[in-house]
Amino acid sequence: MRLALCMLSGLLVFSLQGQTWAEANKVLKLMGCRFELTAVASNDTIAWEAIQAGIDEISRIERLISSWDSTSQTSAINKNAGIQAVEVDPELYDLIYRSKKVSKLTGGAFDISFASMDKIWDFNGQEQTMPDSQMVQYAAAKINWENILLDPENSTVFLKEKGMKIGFGAIGKGYAANRAKQIMAAITGVVGGVVNASGDLMVWGSNAQETPWTVQIADPKRKDQMIGWLALKDMAIVTSGDYEKYFTSRGIRYAHIINPKTGYPTTGISSVSVVCPDAELADALATAIFVLGKDRGLKLVNQLNQVECLIITEKGALFTSAQLQLHYY
Repeated sequence: MRLALCMLSGLLVFSLQGQTWAEANKVLKLMGCRFELTAVASNDTIAWEAIQAGIDEISRIERLISSWDSTSQTSAINKNAGIQAVEVDPELYDLIYRSKKVSKLTGGAFDISFASMDKIWDFNGQEQTMPDSQMVQYAAAKINWENILLDPENSTVFLKEKGMKIGFGAIGKGYAANRAKQIMAAITGVVGGVVNASGDLMVWGSNAQETPWTVQIADPKRKDQMIGWLALKDMAIVTSGDYEKYFTSRGIRYAHIINPKTGYPTTGISSVSVVCPDAELADALATAIFVLGKDRGLKLVNQLNQVECLIITEKGALFTSAQLQLHYY
């Protein structure tokens, strides 16, 4: 996603007011996308220890929630749709429970059961012919967060109808960023850091200059041009955009985000950035706002505490929530 954090790769050592800080940075591929982890600590050994701890935690979460891994609990849930409930780890159960809460909050604009559409659309950036409408309707009929049945006593998940699927593409990276931050920040000697999961970005503490982290937001249509910047501390910012995964059909640009109500991709919005203390929630809300559209999306965000957003339309118009403190270039 088009978020740029002001940092350098490798290891940097700073001395400010008699205190020496080490800032370690590593970029790698996890969960099928680009991750960048940064840790600021009292020495380089601790900084690299934090980086590795974050990587290990993200890898663990990937194994837990992956729908591509045939041995994962998520895959077991999908395989048993309409057949039987599946017992899962409390961590996965809780993630699904929270996902349903966001579905209720957004009126179904966010829905992890959108995964029933995974074979319908191909977001490769090319001109395409729209799929058969009956095929879309059949798959879309399987989308319904209320048909994800949870049993708290037995920690089981049951997808009520055959053909239903769940997937965490719109919340999983945010959850991973949250967890990696928690693990890294708990290490003695770590004073700040960043977890950037391809645009799902969590920052905490201070950087090596002992100042808040500066996050730049780029123009979705022009990769190298920045619209503005935010000074963040102990906050998440998540951006969803149509500039990396999309397709066109008869001159209309379709984003990779599916409207759960229709089964069709969204149009009209190029990017949504959500700022709040929780990367998981920001991840889910960014997707929901795409589906809700500008007006309903802003109305929702303006009713939520400690949540702000920036919406950029397909025509390049910018709209912000009431309290977003975006510094424009």
